[in-house]
This record gives sequence, C-alpha cells and structure tokens, in this order.
Amino acid sequence: MWRQILNTTVIAGSLDIVAAFVQAYISNKIPPDIVLKYIASGMFGDKAFEGGIDMIVVGLFFHFTIAFACVAVFFIVYPKLKILHHRIVLNSLIIALTAWSMTHLVIIPLSKIGPRPFELKSALTAIGILFLCVGLPIAYSAKQFFKKKANGI
Repeated sequence: MWRQILNTTVIAGSLDIVAAFVQAYISNKIPPDIVLKYIASGMFGDKAFEGGIDMIVVGLFFHFTIAFACVAVFFIVYPKLKILHHRIVLNSLIIALTAWSMTHLVIIPLSKIGPRPFELKSALTAIGILFLCVGLPIAYSAKQFFKKKANGI
C-alpha cells in the first residue's frame, strides 16, 4: 500500500504544484521560485524570500509532505468507510474541501504566514485546483488499489 501512496503522492503533488505555478503566474505574474519560497515562508517567515535554492527545495519538500499526508490519510480511511467506495467525484470533492480547509484554516494560520482574509474567488479557484489535481488522482488511485486488493491481484 505504501508504494501506491508514494506513487499517488508524486502524481497529485506534481499536478498540484504545476497548477499552483500556472495560476500564480497567470493571475499575478509570480514565478515558480516565489511560490515555493512562499510555502517555505510558513516555517521561516520573510527570510524564506531572501534564500536561494535552499528555500525553493524546502518549499517543495513541505508541499510534497502535505500532499503525502492527504494521500496517506485517504488510503488509511478508505477501507474503513464504505461510503467512500462508490463515487470518485464525491471523494474528490471531499478531499479538495478537506485539503483546502486544513491548509487555510489550520496550517496557514498556525504558520509564520499567519491568517489571511477570506476571498471567495481565491477559495473557489484553490478548491477547483485541489479537486482536479489532488482529489481526482487520490480518489481514483485508492479505488483502483483497493479493488485490485479485494480481487486478490
């Protein structure tokens, strides 16, 4: 199972960070290195923006750590909750809403970034990205993995 979790983390995490890069650049002309330094600033504050490749790597590490947590939790919960065995789209929405809520209501407020004002357009964009890039790959991967496991494959 852990191999599938790692593979799914790479897929979902990669899709999500690329979508974040594209969205940040299209909306505000923010380049990818600044996106990753912003992620690192959760731990290091404004000093992250003064850093170089080290802070970029730290931001990428934190991003994939959060992606791994999303994947691992879903894979652990999936066999225990039969309701999750039916609809990939519903699971994707649950994953997206949970990931957005945890990030924006818990992780960011507790980080050195601090609380941010709620903006509906920004929230809907983020949830949409999470739905497509994180939720769908995780929900599909879990369904396929546990279906194969149930069939003895």
